Amino acid sequence: MLAAVRSLATYVLVSLYVLIVGPPGMLLALAFRWKGLLYVLGHAGVRLGLALSGISYRVVGREHIPRDRAAVYCSNHQSNVDPPVVFDALHPRMHILYKHEIDAIPVLARSFRLGGFIPIDRRNRESALRSIEAGAASIRSGNSFLIFPEGTRSRTGELLPFKKGGFIMAIKAGAPIVPVAVQGGRSALRRGSWIIKPVTVTLQVGPPIETAGLTLDDRASLIKHVRADIQKMLAGRAENLGK
Repeated sequence: MLAAVRSLATYVLVSLYVLIVGPPGMLLALAFRWKGLLYVLGHAGVRLGLALSGISYRVVGREHIPRDRAAVYCSNHQSNVDPPVVFDALHPRMHILYKHEIDAIPVLARSFRLGGFIPIDRRNRESALRSIEAGAASIRSGNSFLIFPEGTRSRTGELLPFKKGGFIMAIKAGAPIVPVAVQGGRSALRRGSWIIKPVTVTLQVGPPIETAGLTLDDRASLIKHVRADIQKMLAGRAENLGK
């Protein structure tokens, strides 16, 4: 019962936060070209939701996060809790390659676009290629991106096949891919349920995998490498990364 009450409070108060803070934040960002404000407000909204729902997180392997250049962070996806946690935990201005369906939420979608997030419609090849090119250009200008290459949440916790768009984006930009293994989110919010349970989510960050010098012909081996590293971290075999 307590989890249900906390969950309801989380949904209501976070929705109110977005509706009340979002529009003036976007106006200020547009008027003063103050993109950073959107990230400050975004992190505040995420932390509000996590605090209300009782979710905390810890990061293992933070030393692997590139501090001096843009990167593509590649994470598994078990729950709707994962994206906000990874967004808040790993980078102050994490851009996201997100499913275009979110564009149906007007205020949120507008904030995403102003913040430099890029929608991708995997059902439309030409549109998806344009999104990948835009993402690569953004990375080259210094922005880091978060991708969830499974494309949807895993029902069992096992890794699903990886889609190639985010990897093509990284190769085109010559940016390293940082593998991230998220555990605990599925216990917080199972697919089909609206109740958020208080848990501690663990993020394990692996050593960056370089893409400099790779071509699009190398994308399959790159995907295999990244997927294997995430799988090893999920299995508790981080000492074997890259082998």
